[in-house]
Amino acid sequence: MEVAVLAIIFGSIFGVFYLYFSTRNKERLALIEKGADASIFNIGKRAGSSWKVIVLNIAFLLMGIGLGVFIANILDTYTNLDDDAVYPAMIFLMAGVGLYVGFTQTRKALED
Repeated sequence: MEVAVLAIIFGSIFGVFYLYFSTRNKERLALIEKGADASIFNIGKRAGSSWKVIVLNIAFLLMGIGLGVFIANILDTYTNLDDDAVYPAMIFLMAGVGLYVGFTQTRKALED
């Protein structure tokens, strides 16, 4: 039973990636056949900036999670709120805020 579930999961992942790359390849070939310049596929890509984007977003995500745990601990200590609800709520809320801040900072960094 476990083998069948793993096979279905990996088959689904393979299918999604296969469809994505084969469709992208067909779209690019169709554009090139119509006379489009091949340089349009490099728009928005800057050499060496992808690792900066990843590090920046992970840093803000981890800071958001840490801040969420800290705020949840303060709320748990000084209020009568249920700690089973406060911790996940604050962690997810602050992680989302961290991802949003990371997104906006990444957008600003790539515009420069």
